[in-house]
Amino acid sequence: MCGIAGIFSPNAGRVPQNLLRAMTDTLHHRGPDDSDLWLDEAAGIGLGHRRLSILDLSPLGRQPMHSASGRFVICFNGEVFNFARLRTELTPLGHAFRGGSDTEVMLAAIEEWGLAAAVKRFVGMFAFALWDREGRTLSLVRDRLGIKPLYYGFTQGKDGQDFVFGSELKALRTHPDFRADIDREALTLYFRHNYIPAPFSIHQGAKKLPAGHILTLAPGGEPELSAYWSAEEVYAKGAAAPFSGTETEALDRLEALTSDAVGLRMLADVPLGAFLSGGIDSSLVVALMQAQSPRPVKTFSIGFAEAAFNEAPHARAVAAHLGCEHTELMLTEQDLLSIVPQVPRFWDEPFADSSQIPTFAVCRLARQHVTVALSGDGGDELFFGYDRYFHARRWWQRLARVPLPARRLAAGLSRLRPERLARHFGTFGQRVLWRLDALGITEFPAFYKRLVSHHPRPWELVRGAGMKTGMEARTAIDLVRPDADPYRAMSLWDTLMYLPDDILTKVDRASMAVSLEARVPLLDHRVLEFAASLPTAFKVQGGSGKHLLKQLLYRHVPREIVDRPKMGFGIPLHRWLPGELRPWAEDVLATGRRQAGDILDFALVDQYWRELLQGSTHRTYILWDVLMFLAWRMDLPVNTPLDTPVNTTADLPRV
Repeated sequence: MCGIAGIFSPNAGRVPQNLLRAMTDTLHHRGPDDSDLWLDEAAGIGLGHRRLSILDLSPLGRQPMHSASGRFVICFNGEVFNFARLRTELTPLGHAFRGGSDTEVMLAAIEEWGLAAAVKRFVGMFAFALWDREGRTLSLVRDRLGIKPLYYGFTQGKDGQDFVFGSELKALRTHPDFRADIDREALTLYFRHNYIPAPFSIHQGAKKLPAGHILTLAPGGEPELSAYWSAEEVYAKGAAAPFSGTETEALDRLEALTSDAVGLRMLADVPLGAFLSGGIDSSLVVALMQAQSPRPVKTFSIGFAEAAFNEAPHARAVAAHLGCEHTELMLTEQDLLSIVPQVPRFWDEPFADSSQIPTFAVCRLARQHVTVALSGDGGDELFFGYDRYFHARRWWQRLARVPLPARRLAAGLSRLRPERLARHFGTFGQRVLWRLDALGITEFPAFYKRLVSHHPRPWELVRGAGMKTGMEARTAIDLVRPDADPYRAMSLWDTLMYLPDDILTKVDRASMAVSLEARVPLLDHRVLEFAASLPTAFKVQGGSGKHLLKQLLYRHVPREIVDRPKMGFGIPLHRWLPGELRPWAEDVLATGRRQAGDILDFALVDQYWRELLQGSTHRTYILWDVLMFLAWRMDLPVNTPLDTPVNTTADLPRV
């Protein structure tokens, strides 16, 4: 894994080398092993690279790298796992290779087949910049599912505009002419989801490159976005032409695909291991690793004293059965609490999935022993594993029996004082009651979006953000057909937004903070495409999901070891915030009032905080969203300009 950054300034005809170096060095944690720059002053292009050496540790793997003909220059973050197979295919076509890196194979593939066709052959996780010296065009490319991040934007300076890009926003913010104004409408999306979905970012001057897209930019032109892969198309194709074989045939096919995906991701010239929680997904990944490894797989888990959050005994049992070399670390509350103040620095823009804290802890543990770790992320989205899928479907079926006028009346009444009702229900019930205004919704995808929202009316929190803004309406849920199978609709929504912008962002930032490469074999696009073709009956049986995935795991691990209720990877925020974290939280709120009083409605924030201290916990996660935003704001350099009004609907300017 690596970090990339760059500047394209064709009108200026120069690239400040010291500036490019500074932008690149902000990504040192992503690539502590090496660093280099490449500049073409006449073309106004500069590429920077920080290297975490994983494959071909020699200087022949150094980037930025030129193609054999000299036409293309690349700086690349990630891995193309099928590079050896592509190399075998390219060698008879006349391509010779000097080293053993996947980057060199990527360049040969691009020279042979062209960028768009080559990318479609790549199996991996990647974000890269490619300069075409002949065509004088810059292309940015992001992998199909958004496993690796890439931001881009324009600066506005006295010498004209620069196009800038980087693996993290801190690289862009290093440019003196980058406007870091907070995008208030993007902030409403953050309070809706607890993350900011692509293509938006917290700053007016930057966007995320969407997953599965190529951005191309030439002097004098506008950025052109094109999709080379689409989850919507994959799901639509799977629904139109579903897998027609038996369950046993599906199971055999799934085992072949996942085994190959895992095997490809075990290639490394550095120590490698895996995260292991003892749940279905991580246990399956480790089982498939151990089946292909001549030595015990190194596995890592963390445990907690609080039984409701402690998966360590389950991980220990799976590791013992498979014969792994298992490392377990029991964490105290104080251990986890000490991580909280560091979180905003790692995530680079507001991000409030509280499992970011234990995720960072297990990444830090793994990095003490290995440089690469495989993770089980993706199984819940692809195989309908989340409990909320079943809760949402049951609620929707019940609501369908209630006449719409009565539902709309209840939705209106719910806005009076939902907290009086909410405190009498469990966590999911609290969320439902806090979203009773969803009762008037007539289509299931929109209903699901409301149920998984943190704040049902986030524009109330953000000063200057219009009610139901254009951005608020333009999220991935609108791509889901209202008449789609409910499980498929929820799965697609999560694949489009929750997976890349929450789960994968969390894993990338937590692992890269400690210079650890995390790989996600269940999100091999071939596995996803097969999963999208499976009938719902192969995934949902007996009122729970992941049926086929469980059957595959049972081929390797006895069901009595892994059959248990799903636990998740969370922390007890409802207890910590009014308890051990209260001094930190109140300090953040006090400082935030001074720094962001013109951005947030602190009358509402104060109300939410008082309710929590009085025992009402249904807004705990909204408060965590607020605290993570304010802590992020506090962590920025004091001279960062953040208060200019934002026009989020404006097109990006020309180069």
